[in-house]
Amino acid sequence: MSEVGFPEKDPEYRSEEDIEIDASRAPLMEHLIELRSRLIKSLIAIAISTVVCFYFAGDIFNLLLRPFEIAAGHNASDVKLIFTAPQEYFFTQLKLAMFGAIFVSFPILASQIYMFVAPGLYKNERHAFLPFLIATPILFLMGAALVYFMVMPLAFKFFLSMQQAGGDGKAAIELLPRVSEYLSLIMSLILAFGFCFQLPVLLTLLGKVGIVDSQMLKKGRRYAIVASFAVAAVLTPPDLLSQISLGLPTLVLYEISIWTVWLIERNREKERKAREQADAAAP
Repeated sequence: MSEVGFPEKDPEYRSEEDIEIDASRAPLMEHLIELRSRLIKSLIAIAISTVVCFYFAGDIFNLLLRPFEIAAGHNASDVKLIFTAPQEYFFTQLKLAMFGAIFVSFPILASQIYMFVAPGLYKNERHAFLPFLIATPILFLMGAALVYFMVMPLAFKFFLSMQQAGGDGKAAIELLPRVSEYLSLIMSLILAFGFCFQLPVLLTLLGKVGIVDSQMLKKGRRYAIVASFAVAAVLTPPDLLSQISLGLPTLVLYEISIWTVWLIERNREKERKAREQADAAAP
C-alpha cells in the first residue's frame, strides 16, 4: 500500500487506464499552451461577465440592500445610504461588477479547470472529482443565502438599535451607511460564509488522499467547536445571533465531513477485501 492508502501498481502491469493516460500525455510546452488557452478563455468569460454585471450594477446593489430594508422595517424609498466622494459609487459599482462576474462565470471557470486536469486522471478519479466540483458552488450559495436572509438582517437590527432619537437635550444619532462600506460588509460576509461552507469539500478531499481519517476528526471535535465559534466571532458582526448563525452551521458541516470521510474509508475497505478475495481465488 502507498502512503495515501492506495495500492501500489505493478510496474509490469499496464491497464487500459494506464495506456489511456500515457496516450494523453503531452510535452511540457503543449501543457503550457493548453494552460494559456484555458486561462485566456476564463479571463474572457470574466471580462464579459464584468461588463454585463456593471450594466446591472445598480439593480444588483438594490437587491443587496434588501436585508437592510428588512432590518429597518421601511420601504425601499425610506432607506438612505450616502457616498462622500464623487467617484465612490462608481468604484463601488465596479467592485460589485467584478464580484458578480466571479459568480456568473463560475460554470465556465470550473469547466476549464476540469478539462485541463481531466486528461491526467483515471476514469474513476474523474468520477470522484466531479462531485466536488459540483458541491463547491452549491455549498457556497448556501452560505451566501444564510448571509442574505438571516445574518445581514440580524446584524443591521443590532446596528440600528444603537441609534438615538433627538430631543430632551440629546443629539440625534442616525445610521447612514456609505455605499462602499455597506458593499464591503456584505461581500466580506458572503465570502466568509461561502468559504466556511467549503469545509466538507476540504475535509473529504483530505480524507480521500489519506491525510485525515474519521477517527482523527472525531477526536478533534472539541477543538473544532472552539475554532468554529472563534472564527465566527472574528468574521461576523459583534452580536450573538450572527456569531451563532455561522458557528452552528460550521459544526453541522464538520459532522457531515466526519460521515463522508467514514464512507470513503468503508468503500476503500470493501475494495481492499474484494481485491484480496480475487487474489485468493486466482490460480
